[in-house]
Amino acid sequence: MVWKRKHLLGMEDLEVDEINLVLETAESFKEVSTRAIKKVPTMRGKTVVNLFFESSTRTRTSLEIAAKRLSADTISFTANSSSVIKGETLIDTARNIEAMNPDIIVIRHFAGGAPYLLTKYVNSSIINAGDGAHEHPSQALLDMLTVKEKKGRLEGLKLAIIGDISHSRVARSNIFGFTRMGAEVRVAGPATLIPIGIEKMGVKVFYRVEKAIEGVDIIMMLRIQLERQKGQFFPTLREYSRFFALDVKKLKLAKEDVIIMHPGPINRGIEISPEVADGPYSVILDQVTNGVAVRMALLYLLAGGGSLLNSES
Repeated sequence: MVWKRKHLLGMEDLEVDEINLVLETAESFKEVSTRAIKKVPTMRGKTVVNLFFESSTRTRTSLEIAAKRLSADTISFTANSSSVIKGETLIDTARNIEAMNPDIIVIRHFAGGAPYLLTKYVNSSIINAGDGAHEHPSQALLDMLTVKEKKGRLEGLKLAIIGDISHSRVARSNIFGFTRMGAEVRVAGPATLIPIGIEKMGVKVFYRVEKAIEGVDIIMMLRIQLERQKGQFFPTLREYSRFFALDVKKLKLAKEDVIIMHPGPINRGIEISPEVADGPYSVILDQVTNGVAVRMALLYLLAGGGSLLNSES
């Protein structure tokens, strides 16, 4: 298969073959990061702009590393260090960046749909690095790569996603991705943090962690996103931790070879105990490592590595 999309905006529209192509390409790039000189000339002469309107550690850093390991020129700036603080709109910011002829613009924005909006005003390829509570496709892809490495497959596995489902773009992208690849996805959390009608996305809903993780292959814990919450969704963090945090006792209900995931940042003792986060079942740091390889694959494919002609997504 050849890559034909110009943009990566979300997991919802990706087909099985496209997901497999990204994962296979990422696997081939992992070796680059083990070299003494961690660089290949694949994107020499290409320019990648990282445009971040929200804070980020893992995503932004891994995208910068990914681009530099492909020999691309990279420019990164945040909203508080740009003309946005002077009143410039997102569209005007994008148009001015576009006038400098970059090849790829990576955007993280607090508004859902912002990456889609940019595609109407720029010719550069767009990568969605997280838009509000909507999607975070590269995170889902690195999560799938990690599971595939550890389990050898995605089809037929059982995944439980636990926590703040309502405000999580990571949850949405992983639901789209894992269900498309034939996995069973369960979600669990307080009733106030489970979106109404989420069953239509093909998931099973639980309101107790113990029931959700019973017999699963993968547990993905999510951070409580207080910055997106506009209301009181549970009494206290202490009570949330008591009922929904993953600890050693609850972990015994999952399969013996279960793997534990978390997109980060981790709030230790709130959604996950330190013993579990740092324990033998945790693949959290493997996710970070795979983030570089997946983002190298995406940059490579969108820059034309998967096809001589990129068509509109």
